[in-house]
Amino acid sequence: MKQLLSAIFILTSFSLQAQNNSKYPAPVSFTANQDHQNMMDQLGVKKLRPGPSGNEADPNHANYDESLANPFPVLPDVLTTKDGKKVTTADAWWNQRRPELVEDLEREVYGRLPKKIPAVTWTVKITDREFVGRTPVIAKQLVGHVDNSEYPLIDVNIKMVLVTPANARGPVPVLMMFGPSSLPAPAQPDPESLEKINEAAKALLLKTDPSLKAIFDRYPAYNPIQRVNTPNPFFAPPPAPGVDPPSTEQLLAAGWGYATIDPASIQADNGAGITRGIIGLVNKGQPRKPDDWGALRAWAWGAARGLDYLETDTAVDAKHVGIEGVSRYGKAALVTMAFEQRFAMVLVGSSGKGGATLHRRNWGEAVESLTGGEYYWMAGNYIKYGESEGALGNLTAADLPVDSHDLIALCAPRLTFISYGIPEKGDAKWLDHQGSYMATVAAQPVFRLLGAKGLGVSDNYQTEKMPAFNTGLLNGELAWRQHDGGHTDAPNMKYFIAWANKFIKTP
Repeated sequence: MKQLLSAIFILTSFSLQAQNNSKYPAPVSFTANQDHQNMMDQLGVKKLRPGPSGNEADPNHANYDESLANPFPVLPDVLTTKDGKKVTTADAWWNQRRPELVEDLEREVYGRLPKKIPAVTWTVKITDREFVGRTPVIAKQLVGHVDNSEYPLIDVNIKMVLVTPANARGPVPVLMMFGPSSLPAPAQPDPESLEKINEAAKALLLKTDPSLKAIFDRYPAYNPIQRVNTPNPFFAPPPAPGVDPPSTEQLLAAGWGYATIDPASIQADNGAGITRGIIGLVNKGQPRKPDDWGALRAWAWGAARGLDYLETDTAVDAKHVGIEGVSRYGKAALVTMAFEQRFAMVLVGSSGKGGATLHRRNWGEAVESLTGGEYYWMAGNYIKYGESEGALGNLTAADLPVDSHDLIALCAPRLTFISYGIPEKGDAKWLDHQGSYMATVAAQPVFRLLGAKGLGVSDNYQTEKMPAFNTGLLNGELAWRQHDGGHTDAPNMKYFIAWANKFIKTP
């Protein structure tokens, strides 16, 4: 009877859900090419210039000749307003120039946040006492559920893990990092507890299927659940000479915590997923408009919602939360810092075009690489700047009203660390390290205007050359360091922590 009632309940629930879902239009299912074409049609773009090849043996390979790298050498002045007035005071920056830059960057490059985005409710799913290296920690697995009551066909649950030192005497600074999110070292039951679990599991299995008794009798020492052998951190060998511990261990050893937030749980990293995720949820499964947000801005929004939770956790010093990412997530980290002023610091790793590197530079990755490839990172309007035929004519990067130095300037006067590796170790020339350095130099006048220190070099971005690798410019709130590793920011983590601690004065 109970089984019959249960079946009736399930069928009724499915029926009600189907009726409820029928009220809503199904999400559009485009391939990435179809979505890209839809945006081109909205813009009236008929043809795009192809992006360069990353293979230097190809006829259409990217440019790596510095004499050809600056076809548009003059950047829009970060401290001159649209009506030609020089910005000489902090008030003029905050009230006039900064809003102008935000407007242009949102409309033309990264997209606008929708006026109405559903609320996020955070739930602590697991709280666990673990070890990271030799440090005892408290690890929390969190899920941020986005209210989808207005469009239940799309479900968005942001995944985040927070790890703080268990022996901290008070709130600690936290570095939020874009990437996969899982508990670092889930604690295992002791042997006695595991034995009880196995006894209960065997009893339940036998109740479900009595024929299993013969198997258990044949293998009396077998247990369905085996203990995971986690190495004892106190017997682990120390790192080899010259090898740094993992970034997470360095942060904990310095008295910090860290959070990992999964970008894929916020918005898919592909064009086909643009009608799903948070962008699809807000658009009720329909394609974007030209100034709608792209994936970079969506990931940044998700990080801001993660910060909403961190502000409620008593283990976290919410005034000193940073954001970090490498490669595409380095772009996202810089975008997060620029638009969300509650973040106190940022470590931008190997971000390339769409991140710290100048759009106007002709070196490696080009604007055309993004307008035809990872277009979904950006606002639809960005596609215009790769147009060769269409309603708007032959637009190029020079037609952009802003560039990446403006994005970096939006971070001022907060702690901003631009990090790269070297091509010889895998941080490809494609990323245009010099172009990122030029943008950082061009942004530093805003830091100084707001009372912070810049790189300590001249403001002439056209003549300033990148310092040699392993030479850090770390005396101001705006910092630069190119390490001698590859496509990672791990070799710069110890420098980032020491640099940040000078300013936030962590005990």
